Amino acid sequence: MTRTIIESQTKTTVMGFDQPFCVIGERINPTGRKILNAELEAGDFSRVETDALAQVAAGANVLDINSGAVFSNKMAEDPRYADNNFVEPDLMRQLVEKVQAVTDCPLCIDSSVPGALEAGLEAAKGRPLLNSVTGEEERLEIVLPLVKKYNVPVVAISNDDTGISEDPDVRFAVAKKIVERAADFGIPAHDIVVDPLVMPIGAMGTAGLQVFELNNRLRNELGVNTTCGASNISFGLPNRHGINNAFLPMAMATGMTSAIMNPVALPVGPKKLAEKKAEVEAAGIVLPEGMDDETFCKMFGLGSTKPRPGKEMEAIRAANFLTNNDEGGANWIQFNKAPGEAAGGRGGRRRRRA
Repeated sequence: MTRTIIESQTKTTVMGFDQPFCVIGERINPTGRKILNAELEAGDFSRVETDALAQVAAGANVLDINSGAVFSNKMAEDPRYADNNFVEPDLMRQLVEKVQAVTDCPLCIDSSVPGALEAGLEAAKGRPLLNSVTGEEERLEIVLPLVKKYNVPVVAISNDDTGISEDPDVRFAVAKKIVERAADFGIPAHDIVVDPLVMPIGAMGTAGLQVFELNNRLRNELGVNTTCGASNISFGLPNRHGINNAFLPMAMATGMTSAIMNPVALPVGPKKLAEKKAEVEAAGIVLPEGMDDETFCKMFGLGSTKPRPGKEMEAIRAANFLTNNDEGGANWIQFNKAPGEAAGGRGGRRRRRA
């Protein structure tokens, strides 16, 4: 049975067909996050530390660390900052060190810059996942030696020099090529985690069916674990969580063993709170004096003022239970306990953990 082992200094995550679904937290990534990007440029890693802890608390098994920042202000002072080959290695090292200082969760080192990949591998304790290699010849020759040198598993993305094909047979052929080339370097198939590439369902009506077919083939013909960018399936559509919640269990049932995703439901911000309170006041609703924001959010279905596991995590934990990858439903029961419930019954006695 295929086993992909990802480790920190003290913790091990096992990815496999008979294992609970592996959640790879995606939040430590400055791409598309202007505030985080600006903070990193200023040398402020506080949001990185907060995001790391919030994702682990929400159920992430691995934390993806992406160093793809753009330091626009520093470019004006030093043209070297326009080159990610200059920026990312040092930034990746710092990101890994900062995250490891606050959590012992296993890591995924994520960059398109070879120097950043190696910097992350040097700084990471344990056995991180490397993200990523593609079927492009140049990329194979650069990344696979790193995988072999550091004895780590790697994400293999199913595109090559011709780009991303809409034909699932082509994407399977690229995955097979990567597995075979990895074998030439002495890298076993169980250390290859294939990303079959999830297309947006809004742009391609067969996108879901293609992924399910590919999952089956990758599991049965190549015997490899799989991953994906989970939110890609719902890109550009309303109620993305609803689509994601349906997609993930279906993907799991057809062989997908992990996903790169956000496990955290982001807290309700001050702006949304103020808008809802104004709406309530305009409707003539009188609230109890001194009602706190968290109670207000729960009363009006806004969510929470605090980070918490997202709805996708609920779907994943239910699917783990339904596929017998949650023995006795212990994790499902624990997930659905009210905060503080596990602390004990009468007299303050602590309940035994399931």
